[in-house]
Amino acid sequence: MCADKVYSFRVMVEPDDPVGFHGFVPLLPGLHTSGDSLEEVKKNLHEAIRTHIEGMIKDGEKIPQEENSFELIQTFSEGDFSSN
Repeated sequence: MCADKVYSFRVMVEPDDPVGFHGFVPLLPGLHTSGDSLEEVKKNLHEAIRTHIEGMIKDGEKIPQEENSFELIQTFSEGDFSSN
């Protein structure tokens, strides 16, 4: 018996002004969603990714994969910037 292929996608969730959250998938351009809570945006991301990938499979497109990627957050303080 053959095991199902597993796909993993890095998602980004940011606060949305004035309320709620905005989520997107860098590897899937154009895939954006929102929600009033973190739980809602996570649920919406799951559904949006599933629907997007189903469409790609139906269209015979290659499913992109996260390969050799890592996330890095750079932090700066106000003193790191020169004032002009």
